[in-house]
This record gives sequence, C-alpha cells and structure tokens, in this order.
Amino acid sequence: MDISDLASRVVAGERRALARAITLVESVRADHREQATALLDAVKSAGRQALRIGMSGTPGVGKSTFIEAFGMMLTGQGLRVAVLAVDPSSTRSGGSILGDKTRMELLSRDSNAFIRPSPSQTALGGVARRTREAVMLCEAAGYDIVLIETVGVGQSETMVAEMSDLFVLLLAPAGGDELQGVKRGIMEIADLILVNKADGDLLPAATRTCADYAGALRLLRKRSSDPEGFPKAMLVSAITQEGLGAAWNEMQALIAWRKERGHWDDNRAHQLRHWFEEEVRLGLLARLAEGEMQAKMATLGADVAAGKISVAAAVLVALDGN
Repeated sequence: MDISDLASRVVAGERRALARAITLVESVRADHREQATALLDAVKSAGRQALRIGMSGTPGVGKSTFIEAFGMMLTGQGLRVAVLAVDPSSTRSGGSILGDKTRMELLSRDSNAFIRPSPSQTALGGVARRTREAVMLCEAAGYDIVLIETVGVGQSETMVAEMSDLFVLLLAPAGGDELQGVKRGIMEIADLILVNKADGDLLPAATRTCADYAGALRLLRKRSSDPEGFPKAMLVSAITQEGLGAAWNEMQALIAWRKERGHWDDNRAHQLRHWFEEEVRLGLLARLAEGEMQAKMATLGADVAAGKISVAAAVLVALDGN
C-alpha cells in the first residue's frame, strides 16, 4: 500500500480513500498498525480541525433519525458532515449489524456527507478503540463537522467526551424524573441535553421531561468551561425538525465562548494526553498475551480457576514477575 498516495487522496477529500484509510486504522494486524501510524503522521500536516460533536442516548431514543435530520440541516448550510456510528458487537460471535447507514438513507446519499459504521468490538465506553483516529482522518479530509454516535448503552458511556469538543445527550420523553438528572456519570459531562420526539401526543411528556432535567442540571456543580446557562436542556423533534436550528445555535454559541477563552485548546491538549496514556496502557495489556508472560498468565489462570490460589495472590505473582 502506498501510504503517501493514500494520504494525499484523503487530504484531497476523496470519500473512497477516506473509507479505505479508516479500514486501515481499525485493523489489528501489526503491519497495518505501522502503516496506520505512518498515515496519521502524513495527514497531520493538513492542519485541519473540525467541530467534533459526541452524541449518545439510550437505544430507541432516535439517535440515527436525529443525526440524519441534523446532518441534512448542516449540509443544507454548505457544511461537510462526517458521521462515525459505533454499533455494539456481540460478546458471543463478535459480529455487529452496522445498520446506521441504512437508517440514514437520505444523508448517506448527500455528497457533502460521509457515514461510517464501525463495530465496538471489545472496547467499552460507547466508542470503538480507533474512533479517535477515524475522527482525525475525517478532519484531514476537510469535513467541517464530525458527529460521533455512540453505542447507546447507559450512564457509563462517557469515553466519547474524551474525543469530542461538545457532548450532546439525547433523551426520550418520560425517561425519568429529576433524580436521573443528578446522577453522576453521563449526565454531568453533557453540554446539551436534547429531549427528542417532542411532537404529537408525546409533546406534553417531552415538555415535562425537559423541565425535570433543566431543574436537575441547576443542581450540578458548575464547570469552568461552561458559560452562564450551560449545560441546558432543550426540546427537539427529529421528525418535524422543530428545535434543530435552535440547538445548533446553542452549540455554536458554546463553542465560540470556549474558543475565545482558551478552553477549546486546553481541552484538545488534555485529550491528546489522555489518549497517549490510554494507548500505553493498552500496549502493556497486549504484552501480557505474548511470549513467556502468556504461558505464565495461563498457568496462574488455571490455578485460580481450580481454587489453588486466590485472585489477589495470583495478581501479585503476575506483576512481581516471580
């Protein structure tokens, strides 16, 4: 593979080249990892930055429908939008449906949009292990907005905040009371809470839910990276597109405020350090499955399973190297 040629075509905005580049960085083969590193170094010189928006929500809240309506609104304004959708992988077979592109039929045909479904595989936190690198490739390809749709599994799904500039949480009407809003976890990292399906018979329930969460947000400790009034809860409808423009205006206002006060650059720097430490940690874990350590781990694992040694004692033996 000619990495230099692939990098130049990615920077030129070729969709097929971008898809191939993401496939390369998602590969676990050792030779592909070397090529992926070279590719990321090559496209870094483009020096482009996109607005990274993380989006999460419980299954059935309408994430794909919202993203399609929101993305179509953005492309209608002349913006280029990339969607990285992470699908849950089976713990038994390892397979994923990867059906988000099918759900976003209109957006997938838009020449200013790029949609890439990826399996979560063994990664936790709602995103795939290489989603961050896929974001970097989309930025290099000249996309203005990168929407990162997470698996959508619950309140522990916070890893997307470590790769986005703005985190949006989608909720369904009647999804809980004020107590849900003050729970630590995904709620306290959200910049904007959007109560979707605020239309038809669900509008009254959506209005009550929005009021509940707006009240709960006022009880959370204020963050230094937020202007007055943030985080906030708003009503939206992906079906009628009501509230989408207002939500986009709030996102732009928040990002402009953060850039003006240096929070944007500070956040990007913090994220780079976080992912450096994360890659070191994952690299060390990978070494446990290599060479003599692999045999030692297998022996200790068998002893633990047979009750010959406690878990805590086996861990000490493994880490001490004795």
